[in-house]
Amino acid sequence: MSGKNFAITGVGGFVAPRHLKAIYDTGNRVVAAADPNDSVGILDRFGFDIRFFREIERLDRHLDKLRRGPVGSRVDFVSICSPNFLHDAHARMALRNDADVICEKPLVINPWNLDALETMEAETGRRIYTILQLRVHPALVALREQLQREPASHRAQAELTYVTSRGRWYDVSWKGSEQHSGGVAMNIGIHFFDLLIWLFGEVRSLEIQHRDARCCSGAIELARADVSWFLSVDRDDLSAGGPHAAGRNTYRSIKIDDREVEFSEGFADLHTRVYEMCLNGTGFRIPDARPSIELVHRLRTSAVATGSRPPHPFLTARRNRT
Repeated sequence: MSGKNFAITGVGGFVAPRHLKAIYDTGNRVVAAADPNDSVGILDRFGFDIRFFREIERLDRHLDKLRRGPVGSRVDFVSICSPNFLHDAHARMALRNDADVICEKPLVINPWNLDALETMEAETGRRIYTILQLRVHPALVALREQLQREPASHRAQAELTYVTSRGRWYDVSWKGSEQHSGGVAMNIGIHFFDLLIWLFGEVRSLEIQHRDARCCSGAIELARADVSWFLSVDRDDLSAGGPHAAGRNTYRSIKIDDREVEFSEGFADLHTRVYEMCLNGTGFRIPDARPSIELVHRLRTSAVATGSRPPHPFLTARRNRT
């Protein structure tokens, strides 16, 4: 039988279908899955012999049994789609069972856990990959190439805005808990911060201008750009988007030197592309994920500033509402 054996954690969650599709689109198969929620009928789209566990401990035991079983039965990769605060533990479980990891972002919430995972990689000889799919979006790859052709003296002015409406359920779920999700900056912002660092270079300074359970905003100085950013799951913040946000539940915008970056299309197969890279050994590793995780940790823990830099227009609108 060709292809690799995969296990998947968090298979009942929002992002798992993208991983399942990528696993099968790349010619591989899922042999085991786990989730405390047993509403996982999606597995039947991919196979009727997938072992399913509601307890991660039983998946751990099953992986160990497969590792000790006949050649070809062991799990080669564990895809991690569980809540953010479990990513670190589930990656360790995979490495202990002699499997490589493909982990949904963020790889971890706290940056010091990356050091321990690198140590475990060295001890086990296995690899941890993460999903940074915006780095393979064709329009954004072309944008990066264009930016790298700019004169070294050019300093871009960038503005990131992302408002994605979430109902009351959000506040009582793990996503609404900073301890479990890392807060708004981590949960909905980590891939955008990774994108900005990938486009414009290392972080030089930052300023937090607003932070609460549903919204945060601030400014970042990168090596080649000054960035004003605003992230929110509060539907009332859509009003600042004007006609572009009318009748929508999500508003996403990245402007560079007052020019809108268009990347609303082309998302369908990005996870599959990242999986292809992981399977051939060129996927995104811990050093790729580290800068954005370190940045978000600073954004979560730095004191809110008094406003030495101009606020994002959406933050100004938010303040005027209140």
